[in-house]
Amino acid sequence: MSALTIALALLAALSNASASVLQRRAATDESSAGSGARQAVRWLARVLRRPYWLVGAGLLGLSTVLQAAALAVGSLSLVQPLLASELLFTLAVGSVVFRRRPDRRTWLAFVALAVGLALFLGAASPSAGRSTAEPELWLAVGAALLGLVVVVLAASRLVTGAPRAALLGLASAVSFAATAALLKEVMGRLGQGLDVLLTQWPPYATLVVGTLSFLLLQSAFRAGSLTASQPALTLGDALTSVALGWVLFQEYIGLGVRVLPEAIGVALVGAGSIGLASAAAAGEEWDTAPDERDGPGAQRSARQPP
Repeated sequence: MSALTIALALLAALSNASASVLQRRAATDESSAGSGARQAVRWLARVLRRPYWLVGAGLLGLSTVLQAAALAVGSLSLVQPLLASELLFTLAVGSVVFRRRPDRRTWLAFVALAVGLALFLGAASPSAGRSTAEPELWLAVGAALLGLVVVVLAASRLVTGAPRAALLGLASAVSFAATAALLKEVMGRLGQGLDVLLTQWPPYATLVVGTLSFLLLQSAFRAGSLTASQPALTLGDALTSVALGWVLFQEYIGLGVRVLPEAIGVALVGAGSIGLASAAAAGEEWDTAPDERDGPGAQRSARQPP
């Protein structure tokens, strides 16, 4: 594994985690009265003016640059799972922004997730693969991903609270994984020259899917707690990216005797993810604004997502 790839991916994870926390902080400052499209647009228009959201957007842009650099020198199956480390950064940055430490149960769940991720990546040891994918694969893969996102979004309309935030997080995860795969395709074609690249479809598809991912992410923040949406977002992105790396770029993972540690790693990742989500549901939300937690409305905000 390239040290440069790992460093760039970890910096992207830190920047992305900080963006998530700050944008979630902006979301807590705005009430989400109503559930229709018009109310959602009004809510988004208000939150876009929040300083926390603007700084978060800048960090999200920086994360994209760092991610693109990592994908240019490393495999999709390595870079995207490494971004799961943003959960640790999310807890650390969130503890400062929201002035509350996650409880021990939350930290233990993260440890299980982190150990599982490290075990899986160490055993899987993804190969470098191709820099670009075969053109005919993109159509089939794109249709499959679109169908998956539509199904998850339909399911999210049937629930509320933490389950809805988790499903929206999963939908955005699949979209972000697709964006990362498209971004790798763009970086792989960059050697042909910028003028040639701009006449091809990948840059524009990346922009469209990236915008969709961004909007789904904002919906996840609006739906409920960060601790409900973030595990689904991060882990869904990682696992979908491993699959896309295999199918599109021939980034194969180790099998045979490595299947057992890989399976144990996946199980630990699943347990940690469930633990993080259930920890948020079991007690007060740790990612609420200080004034909401300590003010007259604190009791209400402890029961309901902002």
